[in-house]
Amino acid sequence: MSTDIILGEGNGARLAAHPLRAAVLGEVHARPFTSIETPRRVLHFAFETTAERGEADRAALTAFCAARGLIGPQPSDKHHRVLIGATALRWEQHSEFTTYTWELPSETVGDGAPFHPPASALASPMGLVPQPGPALVAVDLHLLNDPERKIVPERLFDRASLAAADNSDSTALYATDFKSDPSGFVHVLIIDRGLGPERAGALTQRVLEIETYRTLALLGLPEAQRLAPAVRRIEQRLAEVTEAMGDAQGLEANHRLLNELTALAAELEAGAAASQFRFGASRAYDQIVQLRLQTIGERKVGGLPTWTSFLARRMAPAIRTCATLEERQANLADKLARAANLLRTRVDVELESQNRDLLTSMNERTRLQLMLQATVEGLSVAAISYYVIGLFGYLVKGLHDSGLVLVDPTLATGLFVPIAIVLVWWIVRRIRKRHIKGVG
Repeated sequence: MSTDIILGEGNGARLAAHPLRAAVLGEVHARPFTSIETPRRVLHFAFETTAERGEADRAALTAFCAARGLIGPQPSDKHHRVLIGATALRWEQHSEFTTYTWELPSETVGDGAPFHPPASALASPMGLVPQPGPALVAVDLHLLNDPERKIVPERLFDRASLAAADNSDSTALYATDFKSDPSGFVHVLIIDRGLGPERAGALTQRVLEIETYRTLALLGLPEAQRLAPAVRRIEQRLAEVTEAMGDAQGLEANHRLLNELTALAAELEAGAAASQFRFGASRAYDQIVQLRLQTIGERKVGGLPTWTSFLARRMAPAIRTCATLEERQANLADKLARAANLLRTRVDVELESQNRDLLTSMNERTRLQLMLQATVEGLSVAAISYYVIGLFGYLVKGLHDSGLVLVDPTLATGLFVPIAIVLVWWIVRRIRKRHIKGVG
């Protein structure tokens, strides 16, 4: 559907719309309330779904509707409602779960006795659609009239877990004990005292959403309970390693402690990364539950706790447990990072000390090598000079014997000795300087 803004009639100009404008406008009208006539029986299911399961579920629902000559959901639809005879099916797809809500005809209410016949005898329509994923929520909700006030919630639910309240203007009472029956359904009772179809539909949807989001919010608790022992162990080990840092001496001991801190940090980060989405989702779902309860506007009924007070006593500790563990993970990660930085600094200092000692040792060896080289150089000058003088002596003697030179060979050789030594020393020094220059 185009969301371009048209200026004028016929061939008037258009204002190009932002690509997300349609989605933003449609979000305001997402999952609208539907009118419900009293009495009515509603069976509500919520299933955990991934992106792949969600697409498969959409395809299955489309096939289900097509087989019955009904219009199925469009690819972009997040909710869809169809009538199958006297039964209405409402389908909603969320980011990590999908809901099916079956509004059964008034005949299923029986003689007005709540929750009879049992939900398991009426839930066969859900079996016509492939299960989208693991079932999280199953609710059997009865919307009834009770003008003579014969229905007593205390007789229908477990008194120890019963929560009941009137809505803001006392036109409805709703009650539950949040417990599942032998078939796995949680019973919810809504007594209509003048709601009207539209408000009855709105209240029914909000009550179902409270139970759905309550269950999803509590999924973070098992994750927190699973991670708590590991976090506690890491905290204890961090204290032990920190204490051992004061007594650790030498590079090897500090390096071993640093490796252990790194392993602890990696384990903690793995757990935090795995639980980050779940804890964030639990917070978001808990906030939605509180918003739904505020929207209903509860009023106490007799001495029974309202849904808000009951969930604050039973659900809030679980949410706080998740939040507390998340804070412990964050604080522990900071402490591990600080301890690792301290150890890393100590290791760096010790490495620098070792490097300094190594450089000092290398300088000493270099000095000794230079001294040895100078000694060898002096010896080489003497040796080379000796051979040069010897060759010169043979030359002079040969020339003297042939009569070409009249100077005494011994005298000539003696006079040549200092000249040969200086010449050889100069040549050796020149060669060494050339080599040093080439290396530089």
